[in-house]
Amino acid sequence: MHQFIVLMLPPLCLALAALTDFFEMTIPNWISALLILAFLLISPFSDLTLITFGWHLIAAVAVFAACFALFALNVMGGGDAKLLTAVSLWFGFNTSLFEFLVLTGYIGGLLTIAVLLLRANWDMFATVGLRLPQTLMAAKKVPYAIAIGAAGLIAYPSSPLVMAAIQSIR
Repeated sequence: MHQFIVLMLPPLCLALAALTDFFEMTIPNWISALLILAFLLISPFSDLTLITFGWHLIAAVAVFAACFALFALNVMGGGDAKLLTAVSLWFGFNTSLFEFLVLTGYIGGLLTIAVLLLRANWDMFATVGLRLPQTLMAAKKVPYAIAIGAAGLIAYPSSPLVMAAIQSIR
């Protein structure tokens, strides 16, 4: 049962966060809270040693510290910081976390360019019938959970927690 949670919950939460950020320009707090609570509840059943569990916590604390600094500088939104922290808990402090964070940066850069181009050329897109949420077009910010979600969906299968869950199913 815990394998199902490991394999399904983070991707579903990432997809939901991306969708709500796209349509509403906000990430519900319950998504990050659910990710953290679920990790804490399933970790005893996932054959994590105390040291490995500690590394997962260290990953989340390190990402939170960096995100908090970016939030304080008004570079990142609070919902994005909470989501990145919660997802980092599932990756742990390893190369899959690094892959996730780098992909988030690259995809976020491409997303930012795409959103800026859409906003700058909205009149042209509107004449051909393209309809986007008004919150996306009117906001000054970028729905970065789309980048976080896409990067998470790409990198999560290579995380040790997923590898262990797949191995235990076999």
